[in-house]
Amino acid sequence: MAWKRTRRTAAPAALAGAVALVLAAAPLAGAEARAGAASGPGTVATPQDGTPPPPRLPRDFRGKGKWIVRDLDITVPFTWNGRDGDSQMTAGGPQYPIWFTNLIYHGTLYTLTYKWPGLNEHPCSRIPGFSLEDLNRGFEDARFVGRETLRHTPQRHVNHWRVGVVFPELPPGNYPRLPLALGDIYVDQDDRGTFWQVLQFGVQNLYDPALDEWLVMDTFEHRPGTVALPRECAPPRS
Repeated sequence: MAWKRTRRTAAPAALAGAVALVLAAAPLAGAEARAGAASGPGTVATPQDGTPPPPRLPRDFRGKGKWIVRDLDITVPFTWNGRDGDSQMTAGGPQYPIWFTNLIYHGTLYTLTYKWPGLNEHPCSRIPGFSLEDLNRGFEDARFVGRETLRHTPQRHVNHWRVGVVFPELPPGNYPRLPLALGDIYVDQDDRGTFWQVLQFGVQNLYDPALDEWLVMDTFEHRPGTVALPRECAPPRS
């Protein structure tokens, strides 16, 4: 399941995220992509054989990986945790050029960017009325791209999904429309609740000149993780 200001305002942007959350790649091996499939780096697509159920972020999980901003040539450590329906992404840290955290916490979507190249503002943004259930409802409309193999170590056999927000919503035909937010989500073929890779592209990545960022998970366990609301996001004491 990064979500900055406008960034984390819709389920696809909240990919992993996270993507939102939610929901990807350090330099990986080359890819052989099926024609027409929007495959990510280090993937090998295999023929479609029916449509599996869409991604669904679990209530409890923990994982570690990398956050990659290719055009800035920046890769930082990344963690993604869920506990009892709340979830938190954290990329980088005080010693890295990028450092941010995004949370779904008690029905509110939070984002706090501590560090980003060229960024001088560091407010905690809050979008109330957004929960894990809202995120998963957004995933239900995802389009199935195909079955692929991520050439990580070890290799991951995944189902590749795409979610997106286009404005305005118009019927098929020759109408002006803009792709505001797109997300490519790669979940384990044997478990739609195990997220291995996410690409985010669009206005939700407003801080990045190329408008795209990846996350890649090295581990993803179905055990409760640690979720903590930063003090900058806590409501003021009365």
